Amino acid sequence: MPDKYSQSDQPTLIPTHGGYRNLKSFQVAQLVYDVTVRFCNRYIGKYTRTHDQMVQAARSGVQNIAEGSMASATSKKTELKLTNVARASLEELRLDYEDFLRQRGLALWARDDPRRAELVDRRPKTVDGVADWARDVRTWTGHGGQRGLSGRRSLEGSRSGSTQSTTSTPSTYAEISANGALTLIAVASGLLTRQIASLEKAFLEEGGFTERLYRVRTGARNASRKNTKGN
Repeated sequence: MPDKYSQSDQPTLIPTHGGYRNLKSFQVAQLVYDVTVRFCNRYIGKYTRTHDQMVQAARSGVQNIAEGSMASATSKKTELKLTNVARASLEELRLDYEDFLRQRGLALWARDDPRRAELVDRRPKTVDGVADWARDVRTWTGHGGQRGLSGRRSLEGSRSGSTQSTTSTPSTYAEISANGALTLIAVASGLLTRQIASLEKAFLEEGGFTERLYRVRTGARNASRKNTKGN
């Protein structure tokens, strides 16, 4: 008799994995890495410890997302751990950018600053796209905020203070670049936070490799018994 328990009905031991390039968190983290390399080469001494630490932290964010995705085949626990490491690396990088601004007396833009929102809305794919945004912001702030961002926002309402540039004082490229990187880091971190929550939920509901192995072996035994009875 034909086997009614087809191969497609059996649980899969090694699930589909490694599609990290399609993860939005990976794509934004990779952009953060590219932006950080260019930023550090331009504004941080190339042979300084800070330069190396910032580049390595950015790289760690990318690499751990990829490694976690590959590890998901056999260990959800490892995937969770590495994804958390990626988020922690980006947090370390965030502090480095904030220190850069603080130590040079440059403004740290508020989270609701329209310039940050403009960068997010543009969804740049490359470091050159981020550079285009930086040049546009420099031009707009150089006009005292009278020109709207892409015709949608006005900088006139930007708040002034110790953590916010006034629109009457043009921002430097260093300030714009650092705040742009911080904006992208915030996006990547938010995506990773949601990704981690999803992984935690899946782990609680489905278990890890050990539980999957048990299901596969049980399915195989049941299939064998059906074949025996059928014969």
